[in-house]
Amino acid sequence: MSRHVVLIEDEPNIIEAIRFLLTRDGWSVDTHSNGADAMDVIRKAAPDLVILDVMLPGKSGMDILRELREAEDGLCDLPVLMLTARGQARDREMAEKAGVSRFMTKPFSNAEVMDAVRDLHAQATQS
Repeated sequence: MSRHVVLIEDEPNIIEAIRFLLTRDGWSVDTHSNGADAMDVIRKAAPDLVILDVMLPGKSGMDILRELREAEDGLCDLPVLMLTARGQARDREMAEKAGVSRFMTKPFSNAEVMDAVRDLHAQATQS
């Protein structure tokens, strides 16, 4: 069973923490730090799951999420865990309207990230 995630995040400490957690749990992890070409990276990697920061250089995570949901190459159903330092209700509503699978505010616990990733992967593999 494939367990491959693409993490689109520009904060090095968060990248390393999430990469460590997921790798220890048996995931293959690709990371990328720029929103401008994130869609190309996701397409090339063909992951089971995307973890996406909202605020990225080049293009926002919200724009990337909208592009994923409108994609015609099978990416539209890809589970997306969105991370943000801005946890206002408005941000959550925008993400939900754009089709996010799960929304998580920073700071988050290791257990929260792992539970979300495992849940999203389980849901995706059941359908």
